[in-house]
Amino acid sequence: MQQDDQTPEIQPENNTPEISAEDKIATLEAQLAEQQAAVLYTKADGENIRRRAMDDIEKARKFALEKFSNELLAVKDSLDAALIIEATDVQSYKDGVQITANQLSAVFDKFNIAEINPIGDKFDPNKHQAISMLENSGEPNTVTQVLQKGYTLNDRVLRPALVMVAK
Repeated sequence: MQQDDQTPEIQPENNTPEISAEDKIATLEAQLAEQQAAVLYTKADGENIRRRAMDDIEKARKFALEKFSNELLAVKDSLDAALIIEATDVQSYKDGVQITANQLSAVFDKFNIAEINPIGDKFDPNKHQAISMLENSGEPNTVTQVLQKGYTLNDRVLRPALVMVAK
C-alpha cells in the first residue's frame, strides 16, 4: 500500500487547553493578593504578640511588689495597734515591738532579704562600707563594730553595712 501525498498529517492530541495570557495574569494576581494577605496577617499577629508582651512586662513591673507589700501590711497594722493603746507600761511596748520585729524578720525571710552583720569578719568592700579605722582594736582589716546593718536581696547587696575596721 502506498501512501497518498495528499493525506493530512496526524497531529498529536493536546488534552490540556491552552491558557491565555490574561488567565495566567489573573491567576498570578490572585496568588499575589493571597500572599500579601498572609504577610499582613503575620505582621499583625507579630505586632499583637509584641504589644501583649509589652503589656505583660508593664504589669509585672507595676505589680512586682504586690506580694511584698501585702506582707508588710501586717507589720504596719502592728505598729498602728501599738500607737492606739494608751494605758501601758514599758514592758508591753517592748513586747509589742519584739512581735513587730519578728513579723518583719519573717517577711524578710520570705522574700530572701538577709541581714549583713559582719562583726569579726574580714572587711569586704563589696558588702561593707568602712566609716573609720580603729588603732589596736583587733586583727588588722577586721570589722570591729557595725554602725548600721546592711542587707542583701537574693545575695545582691541592697545596702552595705556601715562598719569600723581594725587598723
